[in-house]
Amino acid sequence: MTEPDPFTEAFDGPMYVVTAAAGGERAGCLVGFASQCSIHPPRFVVWLSTANHTYRVAREAPYLTVHLLRRDQRALAELFGGECGDTVDKFARVGWRPGREGSPVLTDVRTWFTGRVEGRAGDAGGAGGGDHVGFLLSPAERCPPVEGAVPAPLRLEDVRDLEAGHPA
Repeated sequence: MTEPDPFTEAFDGPMYVVTAAAGGERAGCLVGFASQCSIHPPRFVVWLSTANHTYRVAREAPYLTVHLLRRDQRALAELFGGECGDTVDKFARVGWRPGREGSPVLTDVRTWFTGRVEGRAGDAGGAGGGDHVGFLLSPAERCPPVEGAVPAPLRLEDVRDLEAGHPA
C-alpha cells in the first residue's frame, strides 16, 4: 500500500470499509482517510480514491455506509482493499444485507453507520482533494450499541503491505 513515512506514522488512524449502491450496482472499498468533521450537526467525511470503482458508484449513491474494522478483520481489509470491484463481486464473499437505499451493511462488522451524502469536496472544481474526493455524510442509521469492551480498530500500520486493487 504505502511506505512508512513520518507523516503517515504520526496519523495512523482507523481503517474503514465504505459501501455504496446506485444504478443496480454495489461497491465497497477500504478507506483510511475519514473523520468526524462536525459535532452540531453531526457530520463525517470519507475520502474515496477517484481511481476506485467505489468512487464511481458513490457519485450516484444517496447514502454510503461506513464500517469500522476491528484489528481481527484483516481479511475484510484484504478483500475490500486488495480486490478491484470492476472484476470481483466482493459481496459474494461476505455476509451483508441491504441498508438504507440499498447501501450494503456488512453483517460481520459490529460498528457502522449509514450517512446521507450532503456534499462532496474536491469534486469537479471544488476544494482540491488530490486524488481523492471527500463525501460529507449526515448520519441517518447506525448499528445497535456495542456491548462490552470495544475491540481495537484495524489501523493503517496493520494493512500497510496491501496492494491496492485498481483496474488494470
